[in-house]
Amino acid sequence: MDASGLIVLALVIQAVRISVPYAFAALGGTFSERGGVINIGLEGILLNSAFMCVIVNWYTFQYVHDPAVTAWLAPWLGVLAALISGLILGLVLALATVTFKADQIICGLAINIFAMGFTKFTNDLIFHSPSNSERVLPMLQWQISETGPLSLLNPLLHPLVLLALVIIVCSHIVLFKTPFGLHLRAVGEHPEAADTLGISVTRYRYYGVLIGGAIAGLGGAWLAIDQCRFAAGMSAGRGYIALAAMIVGKWKPWGAVGACLLFGFAEALQIKLQATGFTLLPNQIVQMLPYVLTILVLAGFIGRAIPPAADGIPYEKEAD
Repeated sequence: MDASGLIVLALVIQAVRISVPYAFAALGGTFSERGGVINIGLEGILLNSAFMCVIVNWYTFQYVHDPAVTAWLAPWLGVLAALISGLILGLVLALATVTFKADQIICGLAINIFAMGFTKFTNDLIFHSPSNSERVLPMLQWQISETGPLSLLNPLLHPLVLLALVIIVCSHIVLFKTPFGLHLRAVGEHPEAADTLGISVTRYRYYGVLIGGAIAGLGGAWLAIDQCRFAAGMSAGRGYIALAAMIVGKWKPWGAVGACLLFGFAEALQIKLQATGFTLLPNQIVQMLPYVLTILVLAGFIGRAIPPAADGIPYEKEAD
């Protein structure tokens, strides 16, 4: 492979890695909205989960003194903490929107605001800085080769990249090939008919939001593990872009992930252009590329993307 081919391959691989947190969040949003609950709180779930991943990773490193054990235990416990964090915030959202019928958009925004304040305040208590944590252990990963062109493929063997691929496949199977997925989609499309057939609308909406929160939490784990630290606001709008990707993908796992790859490629291209000193456009315009692409894609596809019919509508069971 010549030099230009290696550059393109490196750009594609970087785009895949960048797309991982978008994909986790978009899949989480897909499960939630397929059940009829809009989850604007994906941004806050990403941020809070990243913070919890760092905290558990750091404390494990402090209190487990066997380096061989800590090297693999600390990162994976951090990932588990991120998943649980997403699950808890999903439970809060489900409790507010499904049980108490609160406005779903406002509840999601409240989660985002809470995450911003909570992470800064707690990070300052632990690390004496509202902005950055101390460095934590990276996740051990497999390698194809230590040197040569094949070493470019090593990032694709990161455990969380492989886990993302597994979850994408499983999400499609669960949503479109199982009775559970059929019931969840029925609740999101026509809750009255589902209720008539004996399907609990409340229970399945809880399932959708909880599963979605847990999957989105893994996106926060990726942010923490990839940067080996927590930084205030490190989600940087990824939750909102993931929502856009979900819409572009028409609430289907593969479609949402495809849109995430498109946004990831735009971000990878922006990084590459900045690194090479691209001067034909002002630096600020280059930095805008992922967000401009989000707007353009939404403007082109939103008219043809039809959400679940009951998405965002609280279900009130009619009295007999």
